[in-house]
Amino acid sequence: MHISELTHPNQLKGLSIRELEEVSRQIREKHLQTVATSGGHLGPGLGVVELTVALYSTLDLDKDRVIWDVGHQAYPHKMLTGRYHDFHTLRQKEGVAGYLKRSESKFDHFGAGHASTSISAGLGMALARDAKGEDFKVVSIIGDGALTGGMALEAINHAGHLPHTRLMVVLNDNEMSISPNVGAISRYLNKVRLSSPMQFLTDNLEEQIKHLPFLGDSLTPEMERVKEGMKRLVVPKVGAVIEELGFKYFGPIDGHNLQELIDTFKQAEKVPGPVFVHVSTTKGKGYDLAEKDQVGYHAQSPFNLSTGKAYPSSKPKPPSYSKVFAHTLTTLAKDNPKIMGITAAMATGTGLDKLQAKLPKQYVDVGIAEQHAVTLAAGMACEGMRPVVAIYSTFLQRGYDQIIHDVCIQKLPVFFCLDRAGIVGADGPTHQGMYDIAYLRCIPNLAIMAPKDEAELQQMLVTGVNYTDGAIAMRYPRGNGIGVPLMEEGWEPLEIGKAELLRSGDDVLLLGYGSMVYPALQTAELLHEHGIEATVVNARFVKPLDTEMILPLAQRIGKVVTMEEGCLMGGFGSAVAEALMDNNVLVPLKRLGVPDILVDHATPEQSTVGLGLTPAQMAADIMASLFKVESPVAPRVS
Repeated sequence: MHISELTHPNQLKGLSIRELEEVSRQIREKHLQTVATSGGHLGPGLGVVELTVALYSTLDLDKDRVIWDVGHQAYPHKMLTGRYHDFHTLRQKEGVAGYLKRSESKFDHFGAGHASTSISAGLGMALARDAKGEDFKVVSIIGDGALTGGMALEAINHAGHLPHTRLMVVLNDNEMSISPNVGAISRYLNKVRLSSPMQFLTDNLEEQIKHLPFLGDSLTPEMERVKEGMKRLVVPKVGAVIEELGFKYFGPIDGHNLQELIDTFKQAEKVPGPVFVHVSTTKGKGYDLAEKDQVGYHAQSPFNLSTGKAYPSSKPKPPSYSKVFAHTLTTLAKDNPKIMGITAAMATGTGLDKLQAKLPKQYVDVGIAEQHAVTLAAGMACEGMRPVVAIYSTFLQRGYDQIIHDVCIQKLPVFFCLDRAGIVGADGPTHQGMYDIAYLRCIPNLAIMAPKDEAELQQMLVTGVNYTDGAIAMRYPRGNGIGVPLMEEGWEPLEIGKAELLRSGDDVLLLGYGSMVYPALQTAELLHEHGIEATVVNARFVKPLDTEMILPLAQRIGKVVTMEEGCLMGGFGSAVAEALMDNNVLVPLKRLGVPDILVDHATPEQSTVGLGLTPAQMAADIMASLFKVESPVAPRVS
């Protein structure tokens, strides 16, 4: 059977091992071809092909629930659940999403782009099932990287307390998240991998005891205790912790042996309470280059499948903001041993792997544990260190209470560096960095800034490291810089709360924040072509806002436009509106940014057009709304 003939995952039932192996080969081939052509996550999905095929061959997917943690490991799931023919549209506008999406398929039972959620969601479904008197299986699949997240451990703690709640947790253990895992849990799992499987031990032991003379089919309480005692002799290295937490443990299982997987899943599905199946897989399985470089091939831009190398760019690009951040921080840290770079399992994504390589004693990876990262930084700050917490905007949301409670209430000098702020592209709604301006701006004892380009990012890094009056945050976008010259020395901190005047004009005031400053300048040029002269200000800080500059300009010019790459509700434009109203500067105000919608997966350019945030669209919008002049410009696209 060819996978293209599968219209429903239940068609896997009854196929021979040889046929399932052929389906697995075809999935892996399609996976590789698609990611090589259009980009996407590579290693995670390749590692769970057999796991997915084996599991789905034992379930009834018309009623059973499978919850995938994160979702970038669920590409094989997508191909088996009716999206094989559309899989070539992966992560493209209006195509197949890169993560699970409930609105995309009835088989996507729970959407997630952030790690460590699957056990909580699965337990919730299992409890709802029992409350309604229904009967279906619930399987939560989680990677060992995601198991470092506190939420996963909280869910395990809860599930183990419910001995009669049927829930299967499948640990996809490949020794990796994006980078190699850290911490005691990872060390423990390494020990488990080296142990012999014991998934059927206790059942076989019970059968052997039952055959002893005079005992019959049931075990006396005394013999039950003997059984448990015997079990303890062999479990210490193979799941003792999991067993003590209330789960029945199976494993470790070879995650690429279909027969062993199927036999284990069938056995585990009979357990009347929580069960934990430990599956050992190889990230990038089936593509030699991805197996050897599991960090580099976690996700890829389009690349040559035969060589594994990315297609060269048609022209040289400026360095990415992440690279400039990493280079500058490492340079500063060389001269300041108090600087500590902190990441939550995103060393390569944030660029902190450079700091780790050069100054390992000034680098900390906490695993997928953003809450812990924030409070860890607070503790360091208490002792006079200069913690720099580098976390994607979308992931820092997970440490929100800690920012307020542990950092800002205590007015501790923690420096938050928010990578991937604004539009992120193909990762879609779970990863868009739209909300940090709004969710941080309302917190006391926190200054917030955003650079207009990579050179200003360098200045803001110096500013943040030197700021001691409380916490400070800097947001910067995904992708390459503007192309301005970088500084190698002589960096000076910026004055807190001071904006920069870039252009003068008498007709309209354009206030750009962060990545929207250069588009504001381009918009001013387009307005100039229509006889409208604009003043352009680089706000630099949304908090404190430079009211000393902005208010007189707004009063004199009489028309104000704010531009931001973030949500409008509570964002930069809202800060300006509040300042104008609080000071009785009642002038027309146009706010340009992201409205109250979720921005779906597409290229950043497509998203920008869809949001009406290109310079041409913004110029047309300004002319129509503030000057009642129509301009033949491409309209906003939904």
